[in-house]
Amino acid sequence: MPRYRSLDEIFDEPDEFGLLEIKERARGSASTPDARNAEIVAQVNAFFETHGRVPDDNSLDLEEMKLGTIWRQVRTSPSAAMMESDRNRLLGHGHPVANEPKAVVLAPPPEPDWRDDPGADDIPESLDDIFDEDDDPVHEAVVAIRNVTPAAEREQPAHRADMYPCKDFETFSDGFEDMQAKLDAGDRLVQPVQNNVEIAVHEGDYFIHRGLLIYVAEKTELSRRSGKPDHRLRIVFSNGMENDPLASSFRKALAADKTARIIERPGFGRLDPDWEADAMTVTGTVYVARSLSKDPEIAEVRNILHKVGVTSQDVRRRVADARNDPTFLLAPVEIVATYELHNLERMKVEDLLHRFFDAARPQGLAITDRFGKTVHPREWFYVLPEHVSRAVELIKNRELHHYKFCPSDQSIQPKARGKQS
Repeated sequence: MPRYRSLDEIFDEPDEFGLLEIKERARGSASTPDARNAEIVAQVNAFFETHGRVPDDNSLDLEEMKLGTIWRQVRTSPSAAMMESDRNRLLGHGHPVANEPKAVVLAPPPEPDWRDDPGADDIPESLDDIFDEDDDPVHEAVVAIRNVTPAAEREQPAHRADMYPCKDFETFSDGFEDMQAKLDAGDRLVQPVQNNVEIAVHEGDYFIHRGLLIYVAEKTELSRRSGKPDHRLRIVFSNGMENDPLASSFRKALAADKTARIIERPGFGRLDPDWEADAMTVTGTVYVARSLSKDPEIAEVRNILHKVGVTSQDVRRRVADARNDPTFLLAPVEIVATYELHNLERMKVEDLLHRFFDAARPQGLAITDRFGKTVHPREWFYVLPEHVSRAVELIKNRELHHYKFCPSDQSIQPKARGKQS
C-alpha cells in the first residue's frame, strides 16, 4: 500500500469509484415558496372534492393532519398563484376562473382550534353558565345503567363465613390449654407462613392467627370453587368464637397476617401414629338431605336420592351454601332427617355409613360447575331416611358389622353366618 505525504497526493490519485463527484439536484418547478403554496392549495382542493370538506389539522389520520396544518398556515396570505390553483374558492376570493360558473362558493369559516386561546366571551363565569349553555337533551344511553341488577333486587348471599359463638366450645377448651402448654414448654415448633407456598390444611391442625390459637375442627368433602379444588372448613378460635370459611379463603387470611404461624404436628406424616396426638375427638350430627334441583334427571329421583353426611357444626350452616357447592349438586337442599351422635367420633361414623350404603351409590352421578369442571359427588345414595336412622342405631349399638344393605329391595338384612366382617 503506497504511503502518502499530503492530501494533494491523495486527491491526485484517480477516483475510480466516483466518490468525489458532486452532482447538483435538478430544480423543479415547485422550488419557490409561492409555487409550493400553490401545490398545497391544489391538494386541498382535491381533498375537498373527495370528502366535501377541507382537511382537519386535528384529524387522527396523519396525512390529513399534516395537510390541514399546512393549509391553516398558508391560507391567511393567498398569492395570485395560490388563487389560480383554488378552483373551489376555498381561499374566499371572488374572481371567476375560465370555464367555470360565475357562482361563488365560499368556504365555511374555520372551526376553533384547541391550540387557540379562548376569547373573553367564551370563558364561563360560574357553573350555571356551563350547565345553561348545553340546550341539547342528554341521551338516555349516557345516563342509563344497563346489565346491573338494582340493589333492592339483588339476591343476598345464602352463606357468609362470619364469626359467631362456638356453642360446644367446652369440647375444644381443654385442647387449647394443652396446646398452649406445649408451646410454652417448647414441645411444639412453629413456622411462619411463607409467601407463594400453599398451606396444606388438615383436620386437627393448629395455627396462630392474629394472636389467637385456632383449631381446624372439620374439613368437608372435596368440592370445586372458581374451578379449583376446595373444602369448607370449621375453624374454632381460642376466644370461644368460630367460623366456616373455604380453605382457599383461610389460606389467604393466613398469608395476609404477618404474625400468622403454622404449628407443626408431631410425627413424620399422616401414617405416623403420633400424627393424630393433638387431634380432638369431635362428635357431630348425621343429616339426610334431599336435593331441590330443577334438573330433570335429579328431580325425577328426588324422593329416593339422598345425601348422607355428618357435620360437627350447625346443620343449617352446613347446607346454607348448597346452591354454590358442587357436592350438593349446585342446588338448595331440604333437610329431611338429623340424628345426634354422642361419644362417637364424627369421621369414623361418616366412614362407616358411606361404606355401609356403598352398594346404593348412584353410578355416573356428576355435576358440571360454571367453569366447566366435572365433579363426582360421593355422599349421595339411593336410600330412604329410615334406612339411615336404622344404620345410626346399629352404629350406636356397635352392631352395624352384622348387617348389610340391599339396594334392590331397599332393606337392611342380617349377614349370613360365617360371612360377617
